[in-house]
Amino acid sequence: MHRKRLIVACLLVPIFYLYVMYLPAEYLLFLLVLVSSAALMEFYSMFRLHPALRYAGVVSGAAMLAVFFAARYFFTDVLLLCAMAIMGIRLFLKRDPAASLSEVAAVILGLLYIPGLLTFQLSLVKAGPVWIVLLYISVWVSDSMAYYVGKGLGKRKLYPEVSPNKTVAGAVGSVIGGGAGALFVRSVLMPQISPYQAVLLGSAIGLASIVGDLVESMFKRDAGVKDSSNLLPGHGGILDKLDSVTFAGPVFYWLCAGLGLIG
Repeated sequence: MHRKRLIVACLLVPIFYLYVMYLPAEYLLFLLVLVSSAALMEFYSMFRLHPALRYAGVVSGAAMLAVFFAARYFFTDVLLLCAMAIMGIRLFLKRDPAASLSEVAAVILGLLYIPGLLTFQLSLVKAGPVWIVLLYISVWVSDSMAYYVGKGLGKRKLYPEVSPNKTVAGAVGSVIGGGAGALFVRSVLMPQISPYQAVLLGSAIGLASIVGDLVESMFKRDAGVKDSSNLLPGHGGILDKLDSVTFAGPVFYWLCAGLGLIG
């Protein structure tokens, strides 16, 4: 497991850095549409939704991201239109109204949870691709520190009803790791922010990552599955890899805006 983590990091981190830093913002949009679509399909499959509702949700998620990027002022209208379309599809898909509320709610929640929360990364990349690098490096270091500190020092369980393997020590490691990752990126790429701001931003990312991880675990417990899918052997699915950054992205954006670091 340790070797796999190091190999994945050594391969993906440089590729991701070059992809984000040297390609136009439209390429990040393309990447987010891909991962969002895969994660949505996993989320809907966990709750065994009808294929027509799954595909309607995936198409709606892609439309939400594209509209947010190209014409943000239409985003709310598109979100409501997607919700109306999904309710209409369910109306004519099955004559039996039983479970209609839970099915429609699951599709719409998936839209808010995955593409909805990922839209904040599109705002970040427009402020400058280095903000995306800071977010993802902090999340990666946060997750790694949570894993190693929790494995080595973890005794007291953090929230066993939702995630029995997570510990308080791992949560502390996540916060420290987020701060350390942000300090590293600041020292290499972002001298315009102070060390204090970097630690504050990174620690907030680490804390939000824990919540994002626990939220996905809560949904998986409800659905009765261990991983969102088996797409990545030994690592679960796309949603399992995306859970931390779904919550970390918005928190990071709000904090940067609040500190006046981005417009």
